[in-house]
Amino acid sequence: MTPANPHQKLSRPGLLYGFAAYGLWGLFPLYFLTLQPASPFEIVSYRIIFSLIFCVLLLTITRGWRRYVALLRQRRVLFTLAIAGVLIYINWQVFIIAVVSGQVLESSLGYFINPIFTVILGVTVLKEKLRRLQWVAVGISFIAVIVLTVSYGKLPWISLALAGSFGTYGLIKKRIGPRVDAISGLTMETMWVLPIAIIQLVIVGNLVGLTFFGHGTGHTLLLMSSGIFTALPLLLFAASAKRLPLTAIGLIQYSTPVVTFLLALFVLHEDMPSSRWAGFILIWVSLSILTFDMIKTSRVSRLARATQSTSLI
Repeated sequence: MTPANPHQKLSRPGLLYGFAAYGLWGLFPLYFLTLQPASPFEIVSYRIIFSLIFCVLLLTITRGWRRYVALLRQRRVLFTLAIAGVLIYINWQVFIIAVVSGQVLESSLGYFINPIFTVILGVTVLKEKLRRLQWVAVGISFIAVIVLTVSYGKLPWISLALAGSFGTYGLIKKRIGPRVDAISGLTMETMWVLPIAIIQLVIVGNLVGLTFFGHGTGHTLLLMSSGIFTALPLLLFAASAKRLPLTAIGLIQYSTPVVTFLLALFVLHEDMPSSRWAGFILIWVSLSILTFDMIKTSRVSRLARATQSTSLI
């Protein structure tokens, strides 16, 4: 997938694909709740297995096997995708545990924190220098985590685990860049964690029993469709990323935690005390500062390019 040009114009299909992808991700809790009484570990195991099966079908339909086989000859890429697979497995597992245990609000917080965690990764891993407003945003986010820790009576581990796993996953995917397309990448990642899925199914089967065949055809089909529900938003996102500037994609990503937050609050009716509101509001203030800085920097960059082009004429 070719990265989006940060200076390209907005595309209506790109916006539709982007909002569709992030909207589907935001509605995921409703889908995973329909998979009960399957345990979170059984659900994730089937998600891995059927995502792999669906990706294999997509590779066949799109004639993408040549690209996939080419990856097998690149040891560094294979190792990197193995790490990515473990990270996305952790992200899926924690998210579904949150959904099934009635902690969707905390999961939405994780994806609100994710852009801030990405900025921190840029400093610690990529040795990037933060601008003043970015430092302010990071500082407010740390205060928010402290407030939420007091509210929950413990560290919001679900939020931090989701932000940490997905943020690091994004960093790894960014380093791979356009060398790996979306379908080949997901195929390889799920292939690496397939043994974990099989081991989990064996353990769950021995401890509490599997629900795949014991709760009707509808339940079985819903579990099998996890592969489609996993791959579809990824394909929509890939189509969007080709058509939109990076700034637009960065702003659209907030729609996922917004949808999840509203879902948890007004549909699932999760508890939201005033102290927790304070923590969420601080995170939103931090994100607003981060977004303002991103838009401002993007505009300055465009003006600088325009000035440079004019001076060369």
